[in-house]
Amino acid sequence: MASSNIHPALAAVKKSGANKVKVAVSDIDGVLRGKYLHIDKFEGATEGGFGFCDVVFGWDMHDVTYDNTQVTGWQHGFPDALARLDLGTARNVPWDNGVPFFLGEFVNPDGSPHPVCPRQLLKRVLARTEKLGYAVMAGMEFEWFNFRETIHTWAAKQGIPPEPITPGMFGYSVLRMADNPGFFNALMDEMLAFNVPIEGLHTETGPGVYEVAIAFSPALEQADRSILFKTGAREIGKRFGIMPSFMAKWSPRYPGCSGHIHQSLSDGKANLFYDANSARRMSPLFESYLAGQVACMMEFGPMLWPTINSYKRLVDGFWAPVKPTWGMDNRTASFRVIAGSPKATRLETRCPGADVNPYLAMAAVIAAGMHGVEKGLKLTAPPITGTNQGGENVPRAPRTLIETTRIFRESAIARDWLGDTFVDHFAATREWEWRQWQDAVTDWELKRYFEII
Repeated sequence: MASSNIHPALAAVKKSGANKVKVAVSDIDGVLRGKYLHIDKFEGATEGGFGFCDVVFGWDMHDVTYDNTQVTGWQHGFPDALARLDLGTARNVPWDNGVPFFLGEFVNPDGSPHPVCPRQLLKRVLARTEKLGYAVMAGMEFEWFNFRETIHTWAAKQGIPPEPITPGMFGYSVLRMADNPGFFNALMDEMLAFNVPIEGLHTETGPGVYEVAIAFSPALEQADRSILFKTGAREIGKRFGIMPSFMAKWSPRYPGCSGHIHQSLSDGKANLFYDANSARRMSPLFESYLAGQVACMMEFGPMLWPTINSYKRLVDGFWAPVKPTWGMDNRTASFRVIAGSPKATRLETRCPGADVNPYLAMAAVIAAGMHGVEKGLKLTAPPITGTNQGGENVPRAPRTLIETTRIFRESAIARDWLGDTFVDHFAATREWEWRQWQDAVTDWELKRYFEII
């Protein structure tokens, strides 16, 4: 390869003198799986990719292999899949001696996108959107609890509630920010150096809970930033004896943890959701996009609520929206319209939890919205006011993973946007997760029945 044709990211790695590179890919649950590559292996991987065992799509988050999937499984022998690095994701890891880092994605042997790779799934949704003439801009927000635990102390507790890093209910607290200033500042400063710029970081209501807003960007970059933030926060936390948890709800006493997604459509020059001539400042395009989410977001349910625990967050009175309603700057609605300046007008989809795989959640909200655009859907219900006033007759979201999975599996819209192979595979993984729960005996059951029944 002539030096003049070397990608700038590869040239930068060569110039740095690094002898290794860190690479990672997303599994179905949004857990980053990765390795270090020797610099020579990395250089080869930038041209032809590298082998990565396809078991990353054939096991759950605890490395137990599924018994019900077809794309990968024991019946195929878990061969290597081809992973390709996206050199546009280049960054250095500040908390790992500045090692060069790249995200990858999976392709088939013929170079076509792997049908169940989460990053490829989002790229397919975005490509269809771009064919319609639109680019998606997005921002993600996460709430998460932080605990004074290590992997060893938590394992020793065997599920006994962990110790939060601060007590009490103290949202937006300057005082609580001072309780762990090293961790708080490391998140802001080291994430910025990691090319994951944080727009805002503050304490939320609950012991040891923070909320982050990741700076707005094109949708794929936003999903990359989001999965890297979740992993990076855990890695930074280890240095301070802090264990972050993005579990949707760890205690019935406190609000759950959200993963809100802000979106707008652009033509590359302007925010197409803004219309100065509309009373609500909403363009017809914005209304159709919103109508799509109102109409069919529940068909993508397990991509927004992917775990058993996700549904414990969907409780009335605890801030998480429980119905597919929309409102003007109303945080009790699933779909919050933020309509103001030409730059800031956007939709905030508030139903996802912090436990989402960012690629899948982003793909779901965009697919639902763009379904509305493609079909020219109109808003048929007025916005709610207050706490679901006007939404009394709207059915609430299902309360279990198996319910949303069955709806998802049967959804023609999900199959249209995501493909049959992905829908069948992801539904099978969620059915597996449900069966693990069905077979479990919980502390709640022991406390309730052991002595009395």
